[in-house]
Amino acid sequence: MRYVGFDAPGDPSVLRVLEAAAPLPEAGEVQIAVEAAGVSRADALGRRGLYPAPPGQSSILGLEVAGTISQLGAGVERWRVGDRVCALCNGGGYAERAVVPEGSVLPLPENWSAVEGATLPENAFTAYDNLINRAGLEPGDTLLIHGGTSGLGTMAIGIARALGARDFITAGSDRKCARAIQLGAHRAIDYKTTDFVASALAYTNGRGVDIILDLVGGDYVARDLAALATEGRVVVLSTMGGSEARLDLSLLLRKRARVIGSSLRGQSNAEKAQIALDLQQAIWPLLEARRPIAPVVDSVFPFARAQEAHERLESSEHIGKIVLVPV
Repeated sequence: MRYVGFDAPGDPSVLRVLEAAAPLPEAGEVQIAVEAAGVSRADALGRRGLYPAPPGQSSILGLEVAGTISQLGAGVERWRVGDRVCALCNGGGYAERAVVPEGSVLPLPENWSAVEGATLPENAFTAYDNLINRAGLEPGDTLLIHGGTSGLGTMAIGIARALGARDFITAGSDRKCARAIQLGAHRAIDYKTTDFVASALAYTNGRGVDIILDLVGGDYVARDLAALATEGRVVVLSTMGGSEARLDLSLLLRKRARVIGSSLRGQSNAEKAQIALDLQQAIWPLLEARRPIAPVVDSVFPFARAQEAHERLESSEHIGKIVLVPV
């Protein structure tokens, strides 16, 4: 099979198309003929050698795919060869064939193409697990999403609207802010020109927001706390802005606030399977209508242009998801 790989870690120019034997599914796994693979920040870290695959998992990049089930491992009963699916991978998505635990597979929504379906798994698993399971998002809550036009951010906007929450996003340009409003965000600010803390407090009449989904980390966490309501929750999902934060603990105590750290990839297959079941019950029935959750595809690149895909990702000019296709 063909796959996108590299001989040594480095910048996007190290990526190239290579050949390897297709992986075979073991018990409880399925093999998927990949038609599209999502591109994520985790892939860029992996390419640089900063995010190695967990022991026993594929070293090939790619954490989400869409396509057709091509082979079943022993004991798999839920799926059949030929089923159209999308799936969260433990690695190996940038390939013509990927092996995935059966519990991390979901049906490709009606009216969604494979390219559109490849935008779903990592973003939907991450947004739902953190907003619902960890932060306890409820109807009427106010949610602040940093990086609101990223793949994860656009998914979080859709889930927030589906669950009746009011979402307030930050993004890095007027163009991105305008697009976030088109996607359903209630408010959007350019964090380069406007203080998001002051805006969040103004938006909530001084109360602060209930939940903050932080894709930045670093110094943002202290500012998040200032923008938070009493009993509020900050969920930190990335350290793009730095791995250390200095917090005013007296403010944390007064607000009875929580700062929650979370990572999807390190969770067990059983934990991911439970998230998949939750998604299928709560979110998947909404997807056929493509509202309020719609696919947001920024751009599509063939495997041979994976370098360009990663360059666009790291430029932060994209809105929504970048997708690779094995053509």
